[in-house]
Amino acid sequence: MNTRIGWLAFLLIIPLIATAEDDNTSHQRVLAASCAACHGTNGNSVGGTPVLAGLDRSYFVLQMKAFRSGERSSTVMYTHAKGLTEEEVVSLAEYFFSQVRATSASPTPLGGL
Repeated sequence: MNTRIGWLAFLLIIPLIATAEDDNTSHQRVLAASCAACHGTNGNSVGGTPVLAGLDRSYFVLQMKAFRSGERSSTVMYTHAKGLTEEEVVSLAEYFFSQVRATSASPTPLGGL
């Protein structure tokens, strides 16, 4: 009898775990989308800003802390970093670390040159 209750509890918990993971993934993607305007899709910048794709997680976190504290200057990144929780910074670090760095992130010149 206890085995049945254990399995029933297990089967009822699985959807809750999956939903929590889906919510976290969705939130992570929304956060990363706000970075795409400057850092490119999935963190693959096409110039002017650093490529975030494949970036070491701890380096990402350290840089975001430096932006937040003002140790590293950037008016835009200071504002973005201040708006993120520690958990969101870690989540973004994981997201960008897991992205594949494009070998050539250069845009095609106008006129196909």
